[in-house]
Amino acid sequence: MSVEEAIRTRRSVRGFLQREVSDDVLRKIFAVAQWSPSNCNVQPWSPHVVSGQTLKRLREALTSAGMRDEPIKPDWPADGVFTGIYRERQVDAARTLYGAMGIERHDAVGRKMAYMRNHAFFDAPHAVFIFMSEPFDTREATDIGMYAQSVMLLLTAYGIASCAQGALGLFPDVVRDHLGVPSNLKLLFGISFGYEDPDVKANTARVGRAEINDVVQFHR
Repeated sequence: MSVEEAIRTRRSVRGFLQREVSDDVLRKIFAVAQWSPSNCNVQPWSPHVVSGQTLKRLREALTSAGMRDEPIKPDWPADGVFTGIYRERQVDAARTLYGAMGIERHDAVGRKMAYMRNHAFFDAPHAVFIFMSEPFDTREATDIGMYAQSVMLLLTAYGIASCAQGALGLFPDVVRDHLGVPSNLKLLFGISFGYEDPDVKANTARVGRAEINDVVQFHR
């Protein structure tokens, strides 16, 4: 698969089979991802790949916290509001996703239960939580964004689906407790991944992208 094919093929998958990715393939993917660019080559990412019984226990803990409506305590601000064209894109994506699942806009219960699947990793057999050490900040976070893209493109190249989730960063203390991660590592987000379940309705949703002329400025 070419880089272009991987970029165009990668999408957020929200339903996975229970089939696990082999340890050999996992190690290959994360070894290659280490070649992602970063400022001064500091490589500020600290990924924790979770599978098996540890993932099961964490799934139960995060789902329980969400169902109790426990107040979120993210390490990084999660209260930003989209406006203008960004809000339009957000609404369009949500309409497409919930429409694919057959959930009406006024169905508050249905929407909450759909959202709760974030905390259940959409039934994925694997997840990677990506932390960043103090006192790193915005500059290093952009490096981690490039690292995460590398991981997801590599997963795609191996025929493995993924979904990057800000929701997996909403209860960082729960995640740290289960993984034995020290408090100086701050959780940015997580990525659920595995083999796509084609029978999950959410996976039929397709969203587009803005046209190049609407976003890119060329200067000479």
